[in-house]
Amino acid sequence: MPNFSGLWTSRQQLQAKGAGTWPAVPGAPTIGTATVASGTSASVTFTAPSNLGYPASVTYTVISSPGGITSTGSSSPIVVSGLTTGTAYTFTVIAVNASGNSAASAASNSVTPAAIGQQAYTTPGTFTWVAPAGVTSVSVVCVGGAGQGNSTVYGGGGGGLGYRNNYTVTPGNSYTVVVGSCGLSNGASGGDSYFVSTANVQGGGGAAPSGGPYTGTGGGSGGNGGFSDNGACVTYQAGSGGAGGYAGSGGNGGNGYDSNGGTATAGSAGSGGAGGGSGGAFYGSDNVSGGGGGVGILGQGSNGAGGTTSNGNRYGRGGSGGSNGSSAAVGGNYGGGRARSSNGADTSGSGAVRIIWPGTTRSFPSTNTGDL
Repeated sequence: MPNFSGLWTSRQQLQAKGAGTWPAVPGAPTIGTATVASGTSASVTFTAPSNLGYPASVTYTVISSPGGITSTGSSSPIVVSGLTTGTAYTFTVIAVNASGNSAASAASNSVTPAAIGQQAYTTPGTFTWVAPAGVTSVSVVCVGGAGQGNSTVYGGGGGGLGYRNNYTVTPGNSYTVVVGSCGLSNGASGGDSYFVSTANVQGGGGAAPSGGPYTGTGGGSGGNGGFSDNGACVTYQAGSGGAGGYAGSGGNGGNGYDSNGGTATAGSAGSGGAGGGSGGAFYGSDNVSGGGGGVGILGQGSNGAGGTTSNGNRYGRGGSGGSNGSSAAVGGNYGGGRARSSNGADTSGSGAVRIIWPGTTRSFPSTNTGDL
């Protein structure tokens, strides 16, 4: 008589593993949470079923509604790509083994992917930004306008840089944007740049000689202007400070000296992606110091170097892609401090505000902050 004990033992082992009848499909997964992963994708979490069926080698498929867009993986979470921005989606999950498909999980919460976008304001003034359809979160960076040095002892301070990430907005609502100008006369301070309010996120305007402060979850103060011993004389000027960085302060301007003695000093480098300060002027050569280095608004990059005391090389270098200061004493954009200058119409060293979205996946200082 044939011996079926081995087959019987195998069936008992399968049942002990939760397979039930053989062959067996998996149980239904338990849905977790759906979140937007990027402008056109969502991440879906779930819990594997306790009954994996037989064979117990299981994969999982996430299915969108609407659209029936699918993505497969071996564990939670699974990212579903190819979604349409501005469309609300829910998701279900099924478990699959060689025996077949499980029942679907319950539907997830609804998520709406937002389009990737950005808006930069680089001209001094007051503006209104309207949140586009589907945009519920933004990240914002603000750079203050530079201060202008005075004709007696001080160089101009650089503008501060502040940023705030994942700030909640409502599609269709209007939000105030202010871009500060640089100081446009002897000893004038630069204007503040901000989004919504100065208490929310701000790059403070520089003064003479103080660098501008900042408000936000991160950023850096502007560098300070240097000192000159030339009294009422308008020559041999002090250097100006660089714009603030994403994780450090702008470089300080160097000191300037006249024929009464002393030695001019170089400007210092910026830190955390900030602009460098300009070097001071000295007796016996070009008597005008350079402008401070500006800072870029596409995210943190390299530091700007400080200017030297050499004739024609006293300007500070821009940080994070910002422009250099000028040997004609005007600051680099954005926020580079200005030495004393009679050119009131020149807006070099003015502020800027840049808004990027979605704020859940694009964040300063350097996560997807480029020109996408």
